[in-house]
Amino acid sequence: MNKLVRFMVLAALPVLVGSCGKDYLNTSPTDRVASDNIFTSLASATTTVNGIYRYMFSTTTLPLSRVQNKPGVGGIMLSMDFMGEDLGISSGNWYTSTGEGNWVGHRNENDDVPLYYYRTFYKIIGDANFILDNVGNVSATEEQRNVLRSQALTLRAYAYTYLVQLFGKRYNDSGQNSQPGVPLVLKSTDGALPRATVEEVYATIVKDLDKAIGLNITTRKNKSQANVDVAIGLRARVALLMQDHDKAIEYATQLINNPDYKLMTRDEYLKGFNDAAALSEFIWASMPTADQDAVFASYFSQIGYNANTTFMRNNPKRINASLYDRISATDVRKRIWEPNPTSVNFPLPLASFVRQPYMSRKFAIKADGGTLGDVPLMRLSEMYLIAAEAYVERDQDQLARNILYEFMKARDPEAPKSTKSGQALTEEIWIQRRIELWGEGFRFLDLKRLNQPLNRTVVPNFVSASVSGLMEVPAGDKRWECLFPRAELDANPNIVQNDI
Repeated sequence: MNKLVRFMVLAALPVLVGSCGKDYLNTSPTDRVASDNIFTSLASATTTVNGIYRYMFSTTTLPLSRVQNKPGVGGIMLSMDFMGEDLGISSGNWYTSTGEGNWVGHRNENDDVPLYYYRTFYKIIGDANFILDNVGNVSATEEQRNVLRSQALTLRAYAYTYLVQLFGKRYNDSGQNSQPGVPLVLKSTDGALPRATVEEVYATIVKDLDKAIGLNITTRKNKSQANVDVAIGLRARVALLMQDHDKAIEYATQLINNPDYKLMTRDEYLKGFNDAAALSEFIWASMPTADQDAVFASYFSQIGYNANTTFMRNNPKRINASLYDRISATDVRKRIWEPNPTSVNFPLPLASFVRQPYMSRKFAIKADGGTLGDVPLMRLSEMYLIAAEAYVERDQDQLARNILYEFMKARDPEAPKSTKSGQALTEEIWIQRRIELWGEGFRFLDLKRLNQPLNRTVVPNFVSASVSGLMEVPAGDKRWECLFPRAELDANPNIVQNDI
């Protein structure tokens, strides 16, 4: 195992270390168990899996110079939108002119950004591998062990889905995907590995998800845990990435037809996207509790309009004005952003909060004065949009129009059924995807998936200075790939760096 990945795995293990000097203070936190107890009982093994979920919304623990804007997976999701053109702010700050929004950080092997991406997902993979390698030792029924296996397989696939998109070239629908991806670390004992091909990485992702789906674990404590529904949703997401449109339709429609999930009502849509348990559309979310609120280093502290943080008070998050203009007046999403905010139509907690045109109220903190909320990792609306896009690609335009209409009626009771076909229909679906998934971490990945350029020059309210003037990136440019962090290159001589 290479040194960096070995460090990630060891750091990820839920081992109780340190002492407060008194035996009665040596109690394990909820996400940690003593090292000699791991996998000797179902309870300790379950705690190990739960530690991954907690890590997913925790601030990175590497000695980075900038960690406040890196709240686990949620921070990476925000990065993906700040690297696009649909979400912007008025001045340079964490995500804009300091590494992500200006497309500088991920292209510097010594920067925190690629290390943060790499470390976050390989730490999840390291934990998942540890679970999969040892779950057979747990004193439990096979069904109980399968609950652990299913979660570990799904989480590993999820992490690799991000890694291969960030550090490899896009999946090529020609079927030639021998381009280098990322190392496939699938065992706790794996050594320093070379980069597997993009095809090999995707094949492993599919294999893991198919295994998890086959285990068919439906139960879970809450929506923070990955059950079969999450695996199905990821399978649909990955199929779209691979241009396997038949599979994308198959798995997306399974969730669309699942009675456990329903598109949010108009009232639900305006509640702040912060409560996975209460919102019928949420399939998967990170769900920190009040005692786990990371305050300034949380997802909502950086996207919640009423979070009392410097970043939110001074830099309200704004939508692409041209995209906003594509929303009909009767669409509930028109109320998510305010083109001309005032104290009447956009009340804020304190006078110190700045109002700016096209600011967002999509995300709101759960409780006044805090920065807590559930991070949306997967919603049912994504499945509708996946299915609609895939139907067009399969020359089934009528089915695409039907499913798009079903989705649109939930957002806009006066929405007409689309009469478009072919590319025009696909572009209509893409617009709805941009509106619907704004702020949820898809834009950079969608541009790369579709081999489209970044073009901020066509956004009338995009502030060039906020991204150090970086307004365009051509499709296929080498900047669509992250550089591997220098720490990994030093630890693993088998890795070949991306083009600099």
